[in-house]
Formats: sequence, C-alpha cells, structure tokens
Amino acid sequence: MKTDLPLADRGVAWLTDFVIRQRLVLLGLALIATVLSYWPAQKLTLDEAIESFFSPTDPLLKEYQSSKSLFGGDEFVLIAYSPIPPAGQSASAHLTSSSVLHETEQFASRLGLVPGVRASSTLHLKQVFRPRGVPSFFLRLPTVQEGLHDQIDGILASQDRQTLAIVLRLLPVDKSPIPRRETINRLRALAAQHQPRTYVAGEPVQVQDMFLYVEQDSLLLGITSTALLMLVIALMFRSLRWMILPLLVVQPTLLWTKGLLAMTGLRLSMVSSMLTSLTTIIGVATVMHIAVEFREARLHRSRIDAFRDVFRKLAIPIFWTIVTTAIGFGSLLTSSITPVRSFGLMMLLSTLLVLVACLVFLPAGVLLGSRDSDPQLGQSEVRLTRGLEWLFDSVTSRRRMTIAVLMFVSGIAAIGVKYVRIETDFSQNFRKSSPIIESLDFFESHFGGVGTWEVNFAAPAVLDEPFLDRVRQLAKDLRQLEVDSQLVEGGGLTKVVAFTDTLDFIPRIYAPTIAERRAILRDKQPEHELSLYNASHGRMRLLLRARERQPAEVKLELIRRVEEVSRRSFPEARVTGLYVLLANLIQSLLRDQLTSFGLSLVLVVVCVWVAFRRLSWAVIAMFPNVLPTLWLIGGMGWLGMPINIGTAMIASVSLGLTIDSSIHYLAGYRFAIRAGKPHREALRESSTHIGRALVLSNLALVLGFSVLSLSNFLPLAYFGILVSFTMVSGLLGNLVLLPSMMLGLDEIQSDSATV
Repeated sequence: MKTDLPLADRGVAWLTDFVIRQRLVLLGLALIATVLSYWPAQKLTLDEAIESFFSPTDPLLKEYQSSKSLFGGDEFVLIAYSPIPPAGQSASAHLTSSSVLHETEQFASRLGLVPGVRASSTLHLKQVFRPRGVPSFFLRLPTVQEGLHDQIDGILASQDRQTLAIVLRLLPVDKSPIPRRETINRLRALAAQHQPRTYVAGEPVQVQDMFLYVEQDSLLLGITSTALLMLVIALMFRSLRWMILPLLVVQPTLLWTKGLLAMTGLRLSMVSSMLTSLTTIIGVATVMHIAVEFREARLHRSRIDAFRDVFRKLAIPIFWTIVTTAIGFGSLLTSSITPVRSFGLMMLLSTLLVLVACLVFLPAGVLLGSRDSDPQLGQSEVRLTRGLEWLFDSVTSRRRMTIAVLMFVSGIAAIGVKYVRIETDFSQNFRKSSPIIESLDFFESHFGGVGTWEVNFAAPAVLDEPFLDRVRQLAKDLRQLEVDSQLVEGGGLTKVVAFTDTLDFIPRIYAPTIAERRAILRDKQPEHELSLYNASHGRMRLLLRARERQPAEVKLELIRRVEEVSRRSFPEARVTGLYVLLANLIQSLLRDQLTSFGLSLVLVVVCVWVAFRRLSWAVIAMFPNVLPTLWLIGGMGWLGMPINIGTAMIASVSLGLTIDSSIHYLAGYRFAIRAGKPHREALRESSTHIGRALVLSNLALVLGFSVLSLSNFLPLAYFGILVSFTMVSGLLGNLVLLPSMMLGLDEIQSDSATV
C-alpha cells in the first residue's frame, strides 16, 4: 500500500481489502443478523392515534383532551338507512311508526353490544318518540311532535325526514377491550347484513380508514414497486445478479430497522409508512451507482480487480451521500410532532443501515460464484452516453442563457408559492370510489355532514335562568351560521345542540323549576346532561355539526367565526373537537418544517464542504437541489394543488434525496481533475460517465415510485408523484445547472488568478 496517499484514501484502501478478504464471514454475520431481526420486526405496530400528530403543548390538543375528560369524548359513529314505507304511506310518517321504531331499537341494541361501543350512550328514534314513562296522548300532540322533530332533525332523522340514523359513542381507545379498528370492522359487518342498505360514517371511521389504507398500501405497493424496480434493472443490465443485489441490500435493511425499532418500543405512524419506499430509493440508488461503474470497469479488468477499483472510487462519495441523506431525515428530529420525530429517527437509522448492508452483502454478492455476466455495455447505454455528451455541449455552449432561463422559471415558481393552500378537508385524502367517501356523501346530503365539534365555556355549579338565557342567546347566534351561509362564503353549521333545547321542551306546568326539569331529563335521557354539562367541573358546551367536505378556507373561516360569536356571550369560550383537530392537522405538520428544512440545508452544505474541501462547491451544489423544491411548491400554487399530509414534509425529505446526485457528480469531476484532465473536459466526463449512472438510477426509482399513484390513500399517491418530480428535476438540475455553474466558477477563479 502506498504511504503517500491521503489518510482518507489509505483508509478506503484498507477497508476495500478487508471486505474482499472477509466477504464470506461478513455475509454469514449479515444473514444471522437478518434472521434474528425477523421476529422482533413482526411485532412493530402502527400508532393509530390522530392526537399524536400534535405537539403535547399544542393548545388545540390540550383543549381537545380537556373536553374528552369533562364530557366523555365525542368519537361518534353514525349508522344511517332509509326504511322503505308501505305503499300509500309517506316516508315521513313511516319513520316514526311503531314497527320502524321497534326495528331501530333492536338494531341499535345489536350495534351497542359490539366491544368498544358505549352502549349506554347510543341514541335512536325510539328513545325520543317513545320515551318510557311519558303518556302516549302527550306525544301525539302536533306541537309536541313538531318539537321532537326539531330536536332530532340532522341528528337522528334527515332534513326531509325520510332517513334515520343511529348514533354510537365509542369508548376511549385506552378503555376499549378490543382495538378501535376491530370495533369499526364489526360495526360495518353488522351494517352490511342489515336491509335496507346501511351507511357507516363518522370522523373516527375516517381516521381508521386512513391508517388502514396506509398499512395496506405500504405492504402492497412496497412489494409492487420493488418488483417493478427489479424488472427495470433486469432490462437495463440483463443480469440476474444485479437484479437480486438491490433486494439483498434493501430487504435486510428494512428488517434490521424494524427489529431495532420494535426492541426500543417505537411504533410506526402514518408518516413512517413511507419507510419501505424511501429505504428502497436509497438502497437501489446506491447499488445502481456501483453496478454502472463495475460493469464499465469489467471491460478492462478481472472481476476482483474491477470491484476493488470501483469500491475505492465510490466509497467516499457513497459515504457522503448516505450521510447527507441521513441529515435530511435527521433534521425532522427538531419537530414537535411525535410521529414526525419518530419518522426522522427511523429513516436516519434505516439510511445508515443501508451503508452497513452494502458493506456486508455487496462484496460477496458481486464476487461469489464462478459465473459472470456479460461485461459488454448495451446499445441503450451507448446511446445514453452520446445523448449526455450532446446535452453537456448544448447547455455549456449557452451557459449564461441556460442559467438565465432556470432563474426565470424559479422566479415564476417563487410567485406561485404565495398561492399555495392547505388541504383541511380530510375526506380529500380518499379516492371518490372508496366506501368512506360514499358514506360521507350520503350523510352530507341527508344529515348535513358528520363533522362533530363543540364550543365549551364556564358554567355555575347551580344553574339559574340568567345563565341559561345566555346559553339560549349563544345557541341562537350560532344558528345564524346555519342560515346565513354568506358569513363563511358558502359553508356553515348544519346543527347546533344546546342543553337548553331539551330542558325547555319539558313543560313548566309539570316541572316549574330548573332542578325539577333536570331531574325529569336525567330520568328519561340519563346521558344527555352528562354529555353537555359537567357541574362538578363547572363547564358546559354546545355541540355543533358541519359538513366535512368543504374547501380548506371555508372550514377554517367557519371555526374562526364560531369562536368569535361564542366569545361575545362567553369571553373565555373554547372551540374544540376532532373536526377542529383534523382541520388543523396539516398546519400542525407544516408548522416546524421550515426549521427542519433550514437545519437540513445548513448541515448538508457543511457536509459537502467537508467532503470536497471547497465551500464554493458546496454552495453551488445547493442550487440544483433546492430549486426543484421551489419549482414543486410554486407549481402546486399555480395549479391550485393543496398541500396534504403526504406533501407536508416534501421539502425536508427531497433535499436529502437529490443532493446524492450532486455529490456523485462532483466526486467524478474531482477524480477526472486528479487524473490530469482540463476543467471543461473533466466536467464533460463527469456529465457523461457519472451522468449515465444518475440517469439509470433515477429512471428506475421514478418508475418504482409511479406505483404509489395507485394508492387508495391519496397523500401517499401524491407523495410518490411529487418525489418522482423532485428527483427528475434534481437530475436535470445536476446535469444542466451544475456544470454550467461550475464552468462559471472556473472562469471567475481564472480571472482572479490573472489579476
């Protein structure tokens, strides 16, 4: 070994010889570690709590948790259907007939027996129209009938009084004897057996469907995208060995990561469902670079010598691409959102384990066996090299124009950023053909939506008429948001439920005092007061309902107006509920992404600076990798595409992925310079030689990620499409903008040296 080599090169040379000599030992240890990781990896579970997407100190979350402890929570599942009336009878009259009320009670009883349902809180029509202990002649009075209908309209009966609903309240997740998903599955199974057709909806159902689709799609799309990647690699290289090697790196990495996560007690979240896809990106990209270099080296060298040369050449750039990718994910650890932090940690771990997997699997995988693949390059690779040569000559001969055009496009994108909007309509996360959207549409058209929330305020331990008058006035003011929809530009409340509504319905001739009316109410509807008034803690609330399927700005404006109106009567009123949490979910994710992106940017610049000892190179390398994010976000603004769960972290993630191309490009350029080639010729060789590996790896990955567009959970589909866009844009930036700027840097340095 030459002692005059730099320390880093001497270390790489020693490591190269070590992994070649010990390749079988390393392979055996890696296989043992993979087998041992299998069982703990199977125990890794998915955290399905939507509350985990908010910081523990977030006021929205605190108010929501406070309301759950005071009033028992409002995680409602709604079951609705339209009874078929006999010939000649109106649907409205049939809805309250004895037969329908009896059948509804029986169906509600069966639903209430499902574990995880608070049976005592179930609401159905018979409780209202046939309450025990109330004289039947009194219930048949027209004014009483109309009053009862006013109370149930939009809750237990549709506005046209042709469809009925059963309202089920779920037990808190920590008190349910079975998982929430199993509870909803059993409710759906009972609903599927019921005739006529029954629809199941509610915000807990949306949340569970979201996690279900994420879990299903993560597995299915992971397998599909991996198979497609292997097919693409097989067509490119026509080699079974190079088709298997990416699998040998990616799959053990996933098992190691999941096994370590399970042993440390961490759980997967909706965000971390992208673990498989992103690990596949990193692993396949790394192996593709080695494959391209190795196949070219085999044209002139033996297999072991070719591998030794490629390993020594790529070890340092691969190390820095892994480090910068890990930094991109590691920056998410600054987030205040628990799932985002856990996602950052698991991707940081997974990225570093890709490097370990390459060290222990590739030497044996490449050198094992006597049979070798054909070392000749295919015609497609030859044509690709010629195309890259033409591209380099074209853009560098018009370098100033190229840079000016890209800067102009970036300026247009920057203007589009201000038009970006946030998607708060949670239903937009599902395809229109999914069962949850079908049910939501049914409830939107018949019951005014399923968005349940509240406004709560301080209340005295002993209720009096002046206080109840304030409650009545607040209910009246909020009902103006039902009829005066112009206040919120086309959307409004569809139902307001106040404690005074039912209290006032009890005739004062029978119960003159508030205490007497409350006693009757507690006897007839035991859960009603408990769900609206907590005397021991001095809080009361009004329940609200709104349409879930509304534009983002309408929902947020409606929430703001409800808060404004409520604080006129009760200055310290709080607006909360699952509806409010879901409306602010993306904002919660976005709130600290700017910090994460800024930290990632600074650390990546430092890494590239340390790797190449050139600050100017580090700064220049940022342009082709930051601009694609700007183009993406600005383009979304111009096209009117809202930011959803899948795109909220795209800026932080994309920088760590696209910088890899810049590092490989600059490493190839430095290698050519050290070989004695002139500046322009070194850039040209890097654009064609390294560029071929960049094009092939990005092509394979984009095709693999295109499978994500088939996901039932639209944010995952958008993520796949937008990551593909970012990677293609980053590739073009590194093949067009980077060489142009490097040529400009050489001219500046030459002019300075001349002066």
